[in-house]
Amino acid sequence: MIAHRLRSLAHTSAALALAAGVLCCTVADAATLTVNVSARGNQRSTWQDAFDKFKKANPDVDLKVTYITEEAYKVQMGGWLATDPPDVVSWHDGERMAYYAQRGLLDDLSPDWSKNGWSQQYASVKEASTYKGKQYAAPLGYDAYGFFYRRDLFEKAGIKGEPKTWDEFLDACKKLKASGVAPIAVAARDSWTLAAWFDYLDLRINGNVFHQQLMAGEIPYTDPRVKKVYAAWKTLIDDHYFIDNALSYDLDSIAPFLANGKASMMLMGTFFSASIPASIRPQTGFFRFPVIDANVPVAEDGPVNVLLIPAKAKNKADAHRLLAFMEQPQINADLAKGWGQLPSNSQSAEPEDEISKVGFQTLANTKGGIAQFYDRDMTKEMADEGMKAMQQFYSDPSQLDAVLVRLEATRKRIYKK
Repeated sequence: MIAHRLRSLAHTSAALALAAGVLCCTVADAATLTVNVSARGNQRSTWQDAFDKFKKANPDVDLKVTYITEEAYKVQMGGWLATDPPDVVSWHDGERMAYYAQRGLLDDLSPDWSKNGWSQQYASVKEASTYKGKQYAAPLGYDAYGFFYRRDLFEKAGIKGEPKTWDEFLDACKKLKASGVAPIAVAARDSWTLAAWFDYLDLRINGNVFHQQLMAGEIPYTDPRVKKVYAAWKTLIDDHYFIDNALSYDLDSIAPFLANGKASMMLMGTFFSASIPASIRPQTGFFRFPVIDANVPVAEDGPVNVLLIPAKAKNKADAHRLLAFMEQPQINADLAKGWGQLPSNSQSAEPEDEISKVGFQTLANTKGGIAQFYDRDMTKEMADEGMKAMQQFYSDPSQLDAVLVRLEATRKRIYKK
């Protein structure tokens, strides 16, 4: 009897030990998936909502997300990819993506594009996600760029309608200044906001073909056509159409200028709509950058945000699962809506927000080409030097010739044949 009880106790102990071992292994087998995301404060909740949905659908994955401010992210990105990267990173399409693909630092996502039907759903942004015939990026939302503006301040200044030509735009600036309102806000401390101005002036004056040749380092910065772009820009600066001390403000600190009526317009991507307070949203409109030369086909900036899997990622299996989840039409649409962007998935519903609708129609009806953005269409080193030069020019426009000579010397060094 005692022996029987001892045998039963032994069997029970063994069973408990086996169960504990199974439980331990189950917990240990929950794979960790690390993700680094570039996000401003008001973008995190949108990201997190999508990640929470992924975790609910994939309870076996231990998802660890790190949010990093945009400027710090740009500085750290290269170091992560080359040494000990997370499993998934957010980034940008075009040259920005190709820069790392060329160096063998990104996982080839071509099989994902084929298996998941992305070639059909993301046809409009496939080219920007491709390097030497292979796709390395999973597209998310993208932005249309144009002018956010205060309708009530336009009306107060006697401006009838949105400017469609450069002459109308200059007239609007003149009237706004006379009414005591700064015509244009620009967050020049963030040099990329100046790059948007260069992009659009170049696209409107010289066209996208010329613009892409310049981005590729094929045209001297001392070319008269480049100087013509800066000359048009210099007129706006000389006439004091921008806010005072613009080089002191970054994008996060510039939003109040439109909210409190100290400035009337700002050239920015549709994502900025998420920063507009509800109190002034009914008075906030959005229009396409005006035409400068009617003979130049109208082109736009339409930069695409993406997810990448680093070549040295440790948990690639779950990284591919996350990308497949994020690329679903509804998730893509939800992300774009939360960010004030446009969905890049063709099966996503058209945005309902008024500003996003204008941006959507702007890009959908663009005949002259869609650029990715100054620092996404260009080699990183040249883009960094170019944007630094824009800040120098903005600080002292009288130094334009010297700035262009330095840029040309830089171009020759970087693009030496």
